Amino acid sequence: MSGAAWALVALVGAIVLSLTSRVNVGVVAIALAWLAGVLGAHLKPDDVLGGFPGSLFVTLLGVTLLFAAAESNGTLAALAARVVSLARGDGRVLPWLLFGGALALSSLGPGAVPTVALVAPLGMAAALRTGVSPFLAALMVCNGANAGNLSPIAAVGVIANGIMTKAGLGGHAVKLWLWNAAAHALVAAAAYLILRPRAPLDRVAEARTEAPAYEALSRAEWLTLGAIAAWVVGLLVWRWPLGPSACVTAALLVSVRAADEVSALRRVPWGAIVMVCGVSLLVALLEKTGGMPLFAALLAKLARPSTLDGTIAFVTGAISTWSSTSGVVIPAFLPTARALVAQTGGGDPLAVSLSIAVGSHLVDVSPLSTLGALCIATMAEPAAQRELFRRLMTWGLTMILVGAVLCQLLAPWVASL
Repeated sequence: MSGAAWALVALVGAIVLSLTSRVNVGVVAIALAWLAGVLGAHLKPDDVLGGFPGSLFVTLLGVTLLFAAAESNGTLAALAARVVSLARGDGRVLPWLLFGGALALSSLGPGAVPTVALVAPLGMAAALRTGVSPFLAALMVCNGANAGNLSPIAAVGVIANGIMTKAGLGGHAVKLWLWNAAAHALVAAAAYLILRPRAPLDRVAEARTEAPAYEALSRAEWLTLGAIAAWVVGLLVWRWPLGPSACVTAALLVSVRAADEVSALRRVPWGAIVMVCGVSLLVALLEKTGGMPLFAALLAKLARPSTLDGTIAFVTGAISTWSSTSGVVIPAFLPTARALVAQTGGGDPLAVSLSIAVGSHLVDVSPLSTLGALCIATMAEPAAQRELFRRLMTWGLTMILVGAVLCQLLAPWVASL
């Protein structure tokens, strides 16, 4: 086989293993990249390792470390508690506060997983007190967090925009974020209409009298909020480099004892970073050996020019149900956008990129994803856990088709704006 074929086999193997194994696919991808590159493509080890995304690693480390520090000193939990308390027990308002609060918090930088970990326990408890379905609460929290997951300063947004820039599709960071947020808002609105709260008015009135259960912000929390606000301003006004500036901000918080370094480092999602960087290394090998056209041709056989957006959203959604969106689907599929359009003979690479991003994210309420699992973990009774698992699984699988339809109908229009 050619070097390109070896690299393609390695990537497909990594994707299959991500669906069937609990082993960190990043470690597997690094191993497969070395085997395919050195033994299959006859490259030198340094040439293979030259594809390691060092800049992406620093960016992910900086952003996740900063918000791990904010999580470790209680700042993010305090913000989440205040968001939930704004509902004052009104079951009609609570779902949208959960969605909006998760969207805002996720967009600031933590991303979907830390946001759901913080908001879900509070939101699910508030839902039970106000007569809101735990299923609806889980959907609003997960969709809100995922709606902000492609923010230009969130880790997954950084990954997606970096790949798109490398592929010649840069400059659309805000469009990607807003399109993803709009798609999740539309799905959340549908969930609200189907499952809208029907709590008795006396129960709502009783819940409204409850006082907010949170304390005043501490010195460390105020310092953390101020540091993050200054960091965001620096990014927007002075175009600070995302990763290094986040590292500086985290270091400052540690130096003034507003955050504990050891505790923050323990909260950094090292497994996810290894996953993203490992798969990115394997994709870089695919590009170096000329295997990307082969991968695109394999995908192109599933679609026609007129159905490309919906088909790629369906394929990535189906894979993302069982695999990692940020660690596998985004790094593996986004680089194929231009080649897919060329292989099928029509389409818009930006619309394809938008479809990959949204199609893979909408299914992440599945209990097989971290987001859905975190919501299930908040339920104390085994029977309630099983019921929520079943309903989230059904909803997540339905989102494969919903994402495909949304992207087929709207992605070309969004790309043209």
